[in-house]
Amino acid sequence: MDLFSDHYIKSDEGLQSRPSQQFNVIRRVYQQDALNKDADYQVPTKPLGYRCKRAVQSCGFGECLLNSLPVARWLPSYSPKKFLIGDLVAGATTAVMHIPQGMAYALLAEVPPIVGLYMAFFPVLIYVIFGTSPHVSMGTFAVACLMAGKVVTQHSTHPDLINAVNGTTTQSPFLSVGYTPLQVLCVLTLTVGLIQVVMWVLRLGAVSTLLSEPLVSGFTTAASFHVLASQLKDLFGIRLPKLGSNYKVVFTVIEVVKNIPNANWTAFGISAVACLVISLNNELLKPWVSKRSRVPVPIELIAIVVGTLASTFGHLKENYGISLVGTIPTGLPDANVPPIELMPQIALDAFTITMVTYTISMSMALIFAAKDKYEIDANQELLALGASNVFGSFFCCAPLCASLSRSYIQYQAGSKTGITSTVSAVLILCVLLWVGPFFEQLPRCVLASIIVVSLKGMFMQVKELNKFWKLSKLDAVVWLVTFLVTMLVNIDIGLGAGLLASVGALFCRSQKPYTCLLGRVLDTDLYLDIKRYRAAEEIPGIKIFHYCGGLNFASKNLFRATLFRRIGYLKKRDQNRDDDSNYSKSDFEWDSTIGKRVNCVIIDATALSYVDAPGIKSLVAAQRELVASNITVLLAGANGPVLEMIERYNSLESDSERLQLDTFPTVHDAVVYYKMLEQTKEPAITIAS
Repeated sequence: MDLFSDHYIKSDEGLQSRPSQQFNVIRRVYQQDALNKDADYQVPTKPLGYRCKRAVQSCGFGECLLNSLPVARWLPSYSPKKFLIGDLVAGATTAVMHIPQGMAYALLAEVPPIVGLYMAFFPVLIYVIFGTSPHVSMGTFAVACLMAGKVVTQHSTHPDLINAVNGTTTQSPFLSVGYTPLQVLCVLTLTVGLIQVVMWVLRLGAVSTLLSEPLVSGFTTAASFHVLASQLKDLFGIRLPKLGSNYKVVFTVIEVVKNIPNANWTAFGISAVACLVISLNNELLKPWVSKRSRVPVPIELIAIVVGTLASTFGHLKENYGISLVGTIPTGLPDANVPPIELMPQIALDAFTITMVTYTISMSMALIFAAKDKYEIDANQELLALGASNVFGSFFCCAPLCASLSRSYIQYQAGSKTGITSTVSAVLILCVLLWVGPFFEQLPRCVLASIIVVSLKGMFMQVKELNKFWKLSKLDAVVWLVTFLVTMLVNIDIGLGAGLLASVGALFCRSQKPYTCLLGRVLDTDLYLDIKRYRAAEEIPGIKIFHYCGGLNFASKNLFRATLFRRIGYLKKRDQNRDDDSNYSKSDFEWDSTIGKRVNCVIIDATALSYVDAPGIKSLVAAQRELVASNITVLLAGANGPVLEMIERYNSLESDSERLQLDTFPTVHDAVVYYKMLEQTKEPAITIAS
């Protein structure tokens, strides 16, 4: 084995007059086989016995218990002196936000407002036990409740129960005939929870990456318009006919415009005042208070308290026909088994809600984990959400999701551990046991105002379209497709269209890999794109083709055509056009004289991420065509997995179909090797990797 000799030469010349360091490396010209031998290359393998042993060790009862119950890790080491004050303040602050938001968002799910408070208590206690993020505020979320409300509307047979705004409804929420809105909601939550538990068992935590950032942004932005449309009837105090599930935003706006003459202008005035006050607080008072206190002004709670008092003493329903929240029961609900026979009918909707809620919750958890430098277990979050939803389904809860606004407030208020959520749940319990009936006189238009103002953050996501457009036109197309289809057609169809657009964007990117011809920077072993680096010059008679991406069944034809165009084997019929991207196959013709201009083609495989059997076959075919024109083909810089795949391919093919490789670790090795062949005048047709 030849030894390396490194000679370091310091120089005072460099970028911005900073000293740079130069070095010369003297070594032999390596072929890949020789390098593998000298460097003791071996394919990494793990014996079956070792893998079984590791699996058994990782499944030990103690380790398994700690992994599945994160509370068993952090609770024993909890320090009241360090964390208790922050957790108490954050818990109280979050509870104050839970009350108005829970009651308001429950209306989006087409169920009584009390359900929002149930969601702030029952599933939150389970998440404290199984969850890995101490900063996210679990409970109601506008988009999740809206999607649940769509399912409730489609499958419930007693929608009149949720419209009992005068407090006269005394029917049980669980009837023996048909399905009530609460029954549909419960079985939907149970189905979502079971799907999440199954995903946890299958270790599918990474499935949230299927929903890209442009897709989630476009989807939530469009869903906010659905939320706004659903609240227009309460903002204007009008009644709307039942509308179909598709094109609901468009039809709702049309119906609202038609019914403007019948609007309750008192309700509209209350809505306008409530929206104005809450907005002024959020834009002016909240930033001022945040600099002086970590506890924000509970403007939403103030709004519902003032609204309730005004309704009670002003007799708004009797004098002005204002719609009220209606009966709010005290105490905790009895546990009821959801109608399991309804599961097959709502399974697809449940899966959609599962993907959306899990992706949003994980995104929130990862944001705070990055800020405070701790880890989030994606699979454990599936168990936490699944267990919370399964438990909550027996107590009239909607699918659980993290709330952006509450989570940020909880974090800023000083939340440190899961005790924050426990404190919040205890305070919500007090409201459920004693305070609930106080809000029976609350005007629904006040809750609608709280919902509409809270949507500002999602509406402002429209600005992200400009960012996506500048970064990637394909990402912008995904955003637009998801947004337009979701807003104009339907939430479920919009999410499906977004997924298809994302897959299409991935396919388009795979069909447009980065390719270029490389040139050598004078007196160095650096080879750079000749179109981007003017100092890089092509070596006479040698074409170095750089390919970035995977070489597989989907890209094999593209690889072959691009290779031949770059090296000049396929030449343009119209030499005055420079842009290859707008050419079709008919715009090129074969150049049979290429062998007179090109003697060697080196394929730079340093960025070749993956190759499959069809890809190798296309490489064999391209090599044969070039060899027929007396051109030497070398493949340089291929990584270990690619070389191992080629070796497996050769072991399964006949001699005539094999890809015989004399491999090279770098482009420079291949260049020097070919020049040595030229100097010795030995005819060589070699393939190198």
